[in-house]
Amino acid sequence: MPANVTRRVLFWVPAAIAVAIAIVLLFRPQPVAVDLVTASLGNITVSVAEEGKTRVKEVFVVSAPLPGLKRRIEIHAGDAVAAGETVVAQIEPSDPSFLDVRSMAEAEAGVRAAEANQRLAVAAVERAEAELDFARAELTRYTRLAERDSISQNELEAAQRRARISAAALEEARAGSNARSSELEQAQARLMEPAGARTQKDEDCACVDVYSPVNGFVLQVMNESEGVVSAGTPLIEVGDPRQLEIEIDLLSTDAVRVNPGQRVLVEAWGGSDPLQGVVRRVEPFGFTKVSALGIEEQRVKVLIELMDPPERWERLGHGFRVQARIILDEAKDVLQVPQATLFRDRDRWAVFVAEGDVARLRHVELGVQNGLKAEILAGLEAGERVIVQPGDRVSDGVLLAERG
Repeated sequence: MPANVTRRVLFWVPAAIAVAIAIVLLFRPQPVAVDLVTASLGNITVSVAEEGKTRVKEVFVVSAPLPGLKRRIEIHAGDAVAAGETVVAQIEPSDPSFLDVRSMAEAEAGVRAAEANQRLAVAAVERAEAELDFARAELTRYTRLAERDSISQNELEAAQRRARISAAALEEARAGSNARSSELEQAQARLMEPAGARTQKDEDCACVDVYSPVNGFVLQVMNESEGVVSAGTPLIEVGDPRQLEIEIDLLSTDAVRVNPGQRVLVEAWGGSDPLQGVVRRVEPFGFTKVSALGIEEQRVKVLIELMDPPERWERLGHGFRVQARIILDEAKDVLQVPQATLFRDRDRWAVFVAEGDVARLRHVELGVQNGLKAEILAGLEAGERVIVQPGDRVSDGVLLAERG
């Protein structure tokens, strides 16, 4: 072979080999960097959490039974009270108010009318007495005549009847006179002026005592200072803080998944460990509440019963803030994967399993899900490694490289 040919061969053959190697390296499939997680056994809990507050189950508001001057309330929040025994307030009934000119004229006219009616009633009594005296005298005369057979029996009976009628008329007139006297007293009472200010209240006060309706403790004194109150003014709240429950407001979409008897964990209440509770009632009506972002939400009240002994939560009181977590569903010692490994393949759930350094599509059946983890009923085995958040580059059969 001539020398120049040999030189060309020695130059181009290595160049061709290098180009071939570059082409192979350029078009060789590159592994996709992914994050992997191992399917393992564990517990999954589905819950809904919301802030709530404690409240005494039965709160009684003691109100003023009548208008008047309320003396200063001497009991304080936390004091024990006994039903029908503990005086929680004293109220001095108010005097009648002053009459204006028109009301005064009407009251005076009423007095004059009542006096006239009384005089008429007195005259009626006098007339009835006169009629009765005459009837009795007539009956006496007719009785003597009847004894001598000077009159008939019918005439005697008629005289007796007239005497009885006259006696009844006198009683009727006297009753009318008494009624007219009472009307006069009422009319005169309307003209009574309010009494002046008392200087010795403690001695002269005809106060009405207000008693606690139940056994328990004073929760709140709502109107402590002395002052004039109207009937129905709230004075104190009474209840038993040893009978606490928790009230939370859930979104209506969450409330439909809550049922009485479900387990509750009471967190952020001040103790180191959560308190145990159960759902007692889901109220059957919703209400509108505006959130901190200004969004109207439909809320439902849920009441929770504390199951731990009172000694654990004795420092809790009425209106304390807590965090309640209602357990909607639980699965223990089940195969689970993070929710981020799952995706929809048409109408089925699927994951990518790393078999060696190759991705394999695997359809799975799901059980309990809580947004973070999902129970795997079929399609995976414990210990298998699945891809977290597979992207568009991951497909069945693609090469994988785990991120360090």
